[in-house]
Amino acid sequence: MRLPRFWVQTLLGMGVGVLLALGANWLYAAVFQPPMPVVSPNLSPAAVETRPPELPPETKELIAQAGNIVNPPRGDVRLMVISDLNDAYGATTYAPEVTKAIKLMPFWRPDMVVCSGDMVAGQYPALTEAQMRAMWEAFDKNVAAPLRQAKMPYGFTLGNHDASSALSVTKKFLFQKERDMAAAYWRDPRHDPGVKFVDKFEFPFYFTFEFKDIFFLVWDGSSHHIPAEKLAWVEKALASPRAQQAKMRILLGHLPLYAVAIGRNDPGEVMENADKLRLMLEKYKVHTYISGHHHAYYPAHKGKLQLLHMGILGAGPRPLIAGNTPPWKTLTILDIRFNSPELTTYTTYDMRTMQVIDQKVLPRFLAGHNGMVLRRDVDQLTASEQQTCEEQIGAALCTA
Repeated sequence: MRLPRFWVQTLLGMGVGVLLALGANWLYAAVFQPPMPVVSPNLSPAAVETRPPELPPETKELIAQAGNIVNPPRGDVRLMVISDLNDAYGATTYAPEVTKAIKLMPFWRPDMVVCSGDMVAGQYPALTEAQMRAMWEAFDKNVAAPLRQAKMPYGFTLGNHDASSALSVTKKFLFQKERDMAAAYWRDPRHDPGVKFVDKFEFPFYFTFEFKDIFFLVWDGSSHHIPAEKLAWVEKALASPRAQQAKMRILLGHLPLYAVAIGRNDPGEVMENADKLRLMLEKYKVHTYISGHHHAYYPAHKGKLQLLHMGILGAGPRPLIAGNTPPWKTLTILDIRFNSPELTTYTTYDMRTMQVIDQKVLPRFLAGHNGMVLRRDVDQLTASEQQTCEEQIGAALCTA
């Protein structure tokens, strides 16, 4: 049966309209819609870099004031490393550089913030419990809460001003109340640092956690001595399959192994039995030990262990025991590239000027009372440097 001309024209018109609409939608999508990201076959969609979020106004303001802040190429994992945030004993305020570091964090977009200790200003016998509590409340307000709000994981170790493990002649903690207060703060679920714990052993003094194929171990370096039973736990943790199967192992502690700063070049200001500890860390392929306490930035290595001596954000930067560089307040952006021979790259800022510190202005080596360390880009000393070192501390301590 033949359709009337009216219905034929109507059906033809409807078909043309549908085709035109589909064509228009396709044209709009092709011209006006943003293209989908191209995903490498070796990467998951989550690994594809997306456009960075809009920076907060306070971050933009600091960038404008600095003029131009270097943002280095990102690695597979980026850590923002800070240390020694505290001001004078009992202080509930923080130096401008601490505030600046937290406000600039969105600019660097780290995967995690790491602190090598001294978050509050304790280690003073006259402090009351109310004062100690007020210090931790101030830390939470100025540092921890902004990190939690940003959903930023926070890896940390306790320092001597947080919870000193110094002992009395009767082998009891001299600052037990401060240790109790620090433990109470960090064990409060409201203050969860947002890391994936492996072993909370004696959290927050000794614990391990994992982050993006990196195994972190934290020991209580708030004084120079670690008891034998705690070192047994350290060795067991580092020997574990979880630790050894990770792509990298990092140790966090407050006191360094070797002395690097004026005023800290004494026994008691570094970990005791440093060489023995270093050999144990090398045995389990710990790549980097991040420490604080000396208030002086010095990227170093000794043997097979990288030693990141962190500068300070709080009060009291110190000069190195050699050279003539100024006592900076610093922050380090640590980029990790798993396929790179060096594995780690440091970009360290003078937090007052926001200029990047060229490591080559630092001494090629430092000869402290308990041993020599080399700047991280130096493989061996010249003959004259070796002689200088041996004249200062003796041949036995001048090995790399």
